[in-house]
Amino acid sequence: MGIDLKAHHVKKAQRTAPKSEDPYLLLLVKLYRFLARRTDSKFNKVILHRLFLSKINRPPISLSRIMKETSATPDLASKIIVSVGTVTDDIRLLEVPKLTVAALRFSQAAKERILKAGGEAITLDQLALRSPTGSNTVLLRGKRNTREAVKHFGMGPHKHKKPYTVSKGRKFERARGRRKSRGFKV
Repeated sequence: MGIDLKAHHVKKAQRTAPKSEDPYLLLLVKLYRFLARRTDSKFNKVILHRLFLSKINRPPISLSRIMKETSATPDLASKIIVSVGTVTDDIRLLEVPKLTVAALRFSQAAKERILKAGGEAITLDQLALRSPTGSNTVLLRGKRNTREAVKHFGMGPHKHKKPYTVSKGRKFERARGRRKSRGFKV
């Protein structure tokens, strides 16, 4: 066998295991590795891949976004909404309908509201028992670029990005780039 000269030192980019040492996460990985291998379901492969991701790539999803994304889903009452990440509450959402949600974790308020509406908040291992191939599920994920840090990315003149500043007062970031007499004005 020769050396692959073209891709000699090329690394595979995707993770093959989670970086985390959380024993519960590792047990989930073990379970979904088995399901991904032994079933023909693409759903299990997707769940397994998402379990490997870093926290930034597993953004939270709120109850209001779940409602928005599933508003056109037919026969939602019989389906399980799946998110590999955290499900959070949204106080702007006045009424939560009866839902069955499976997620990696739930915020306390979100779990209480789901249960109060007569719904269910289940874990991913319970999901594997109920729907081993992912049938009758709706797979969702949160928005990645709504983090506070993203608002600051690409800062510069004429970029309209959020500055890292203590306050928006008279004494803060009001010189170069903010007035003609100090270099330039945006």
